[in-house]
Amino acid sequence: MKKILLCLTLLVAFTLPLFSQDQAPVLEGRVRYLIIHDWAKKMAAVDYLSKQRKERIAYMWGNDSEWKMYANFFFTPNESKYQDSDEKAEADDEGYSWRKDEYIIKRNFEKNTEYDVIEMLGKTYIIEDSLYMPDWKIHNDLKEVAGHICMRAFWEDTIKHQKVVAWFAQDIPHSGGPERFCGLPGLILEVDLNDGALIITADLIETKKLTTEMDLPKKLKGKKIKEADYQDILKKFIKEKREAEEPYFWGMRY
Repeated sequence: MKKILLCLTLLVAFTLPLFSQDQAPVLEGRVRYLIIHDWAKKMAAVDYLSKQRKERIAYMWGNDSEWKMYANFFFTPNESKYQDSDEKAEADDEGYSWRKDEYIIKRNFEKNTEYDVIEMLGKTYIIEDSLYMPDWKIHNDLKEVAGHICMRAFWEDTIKHQKVVAWFAQDIPHSGGPERFCGLPGLILEVDLNDGALIITADLIETKKLTTEMDLPKKLKGKKIKEADYQDILKKFIKEKREAEEPYFWGMRY
């Protein structure tokens, strides 16, 4: 108990200088996230692949198993929109443009709704439903991310078999975050999946008045489904890949 109180005291101490007593935080702007994929670690986290196969893959990748990209997170007090960026994170990434799939994650926290456009398995799905949020467990660990003192939260994705560690900033009172992660008492600034297999870190935070950034494309084509349907698609595909002893993330977002 004393340790928790000490951590909360430190958090308050670090947070107070950011805003004066008569100044409310500006909750509108953009966060740029750097996404780092580590293919060798992704393979190592697949529990149904043999040890020999994992070692062979790790040897083939060597020290060149990482790939980087950017994504943008736009936010207002009650909404958020997340999508991959056209900005290159690697200067020599000439093939990035053709690799991009449709991926738009939109949240309305006031209305408790989600509107996600996700291209996977050769199809585009539009998920429109009540807001789905992970069942986070908040810990008392502290860490600085992008100049903000963050607290640690943990969630285990039992469908994708991923251990998810998120770091959220309580001095940015917004429930959003990168990808489909949300639902914490502060903006999520970093996410670590399966001990470094995928790391998403905020590297630029700018508060500004948004104009058209929250708008959706005028023409969106896709099959409309509910959250439960989306979860069923994931379960079925991952089950098929498990039986075939193939990594599931070649066909869908990690």
